[in-house]
Amino acid sequence: MLTRAARHISTLNYNRFLHSSAHFRSQLFDPSSVERVSEHVDVCIVGAGPAGLSAAIRLKQLEQKTGKEFRVIVLEKGPEVGSHILSGAVIEPRALDELLPDWSLRDNHPLTQSATSSRMRFLTKSFSIPMPHPPQMSNQGNYIVSLSRFTAWLGSIAEEMGVEVYPGFAGAGLVYADDGSVAGVRTNEVGLDKQGSMKESFEPGMEFRAKVTLIAEGAHGSIAKELIQKFDLRRNSDPQTYGIGLKEVWRVDPSQYRPGEVIHTMGWPLDFKTYGGGWIYHMADGLVSLGLVIGLDYANPYLSPYKELQRMKHHPYFAQLLSGNSTRLAYGGRSLNEGGLQSVPQLYFPGGALVGCSAGFVNIAKIKGTHNAMKSGMLAAEAAADVLSQGSSNGPADMSHYETALKNSWIWSDLSEVRNLRESFHTPLGIWGGIIYSGIDSLFLRGRTPWTFHNRKKLTDAQHTQPAYRFSPINYPPPQPPLSTDLLTSLTLTGTNHAEDQPVHLRVRKNDVEDINLRKLHVQRNVSEYAGLLQRACPAGVYEYIEDEMATDGWNGHKLVINSQVHFIL
Repeated sequence: MLTRAARHISTLNYNRFLHSSAHFRSQLFDPSSVERVSEHVDVCIVGAGPAGLSAAIRLKQLEQKTGKEFRVIVLEKGPEVGSHILSGAVIEPRALDELLPDWSLRDNHPLTQSATSSRMRFLTKSFSIPMPHPPQMSNQGNYIVSLSRFTAWLGSIAEEMGVEVYPGFAGAGLVYADDGSVAGVRTNEVGLDKQGSMKESFEPGMEFRAKVTLIAEGAHGSIAKELIQKFDLRRNSDPQTYGIGLKEVWRVDPSQYRPGEVIHTMGWPLDFKTYGGGWIYHMADGLVSLGLVIGLDYANPYLSPYKELQRMKHHPYFAQLLSGNSTRLAYGGRSLNEGGLQSVPQLYFPGGALVGCSAGFVNIAKIKGTHNAMKSGMLAAEAAADVLSQGSSNGPADMSHYETALKNSWIWSDLSEVRNLRESFHTPLGIWGGIIYSGIDSLFLRGRTPWTFHNRKKLTDAQHTQPAYRFSPINYPPPQPPLSTDLLTSLTLTGTNHAEDQPVHLRVRKNDVEDINLRKLHVQRNVSEYAGLLQRACPAGVYEYIEDEMATDGWNGHKLVINSQVHFIL
């Protein structure tokens, strides 16, 4: 797959080699002193997920329709398209039907398992109780898919249509024009050590200078964060809020396999103060995706999302599902947008636009976002094609028509109907009031209300977390293999790993400034006030607070260690 792009990548890598030099090796990397290869394209898309690939495909469709050729490239940080996406999702095919009306007739399409039933259950510690199923969570006409295979399939279609897809080329930064507008994307440097010095294998990143830049890197991506801050794109919206989603894929015993069954859960193992819920999706080929989403506005800093997932599997309902000849195949996780309509930022900036989860179009009531992500990519492509068809312009690309089109599309109505459900959990009614309001709104009001709940205090998720002295540590049970395991065992199933001797991309910064005093303050607050929250909150073990009396960047005998080689996916 992607053979045309592979040939061009060989050329790009050769150009990288020509622009690397032994003169630089072992020296500290200085971005301003390194010559970069620069290529000019019409549209540069960062992220080969459903949103980015839908945009690329739509652009090539418009190219065929209008006869005007567009050079479209897609940058993807994973070594292959789909490799940073773990199996198991329910897709509403609405956007796919519009993008590729003949998709069901195409060879090797991955939508082979339709959803046959959809139910919801409330869990206590020992019981599973059926509960009313909101109409938004109906999965009639939907498909349970491997999102990794689905994304790879879209990538192959994009490649066949002439899109240049470059796996292994991460969008590392933006290229700005003299007037401050976005003029393209810079890819990642290769061959830097932990200290930022150039190794023998050093190759500088490239610049892709684009007339239109589309950012489709997923939730809370670094480039989107930079753009939102630089252009103040959230000035008229609420802060985005997030959940952490943890997922496992199992091959279950044939006696427990019910193809097409979709189950969502509320309640245990989470307490009544914590927003979240679980799922079970019976995929094709005897596979089951199961997992747990926890809102990152949880109050108790002792909570461990990973251990909550492991504990959930010991509930009799899950234990029965995973009994017999069942085998766990994969584990992963990612952040999810939960803010909904109120948290969607301005979607365009001088020179480009945000699409998919970079903007935040997850319908939290449906627990789905792929359909909205794909549609947003298609609408952005149509706006980009209009801009490119206008010919030369003295200024940056104006993508404002994309936002107008999106607000007039079914994405906006999809999100508007459920706009108050998640935010109702932050009203004075509390979590029980949120459950009652959400039930009434989803079953009867369907969003047809004159009011919209807002986060008027502009609180972030972190500001909902309370100091550790207000809670007792949670006594999680020890792992009981094979049903539950320790974190390191699970991480062997993520399919990702990175070299230890590489730059740490996670940094302790404030206003883009990083210094030893800031790191000390971070350790002091996290250890003394929140009992080392990050090392429990991260379900990949990236952060640790270790004892080190000699550390100059620590506090009270503790220091922060960031395990940059650990990475995982959902």
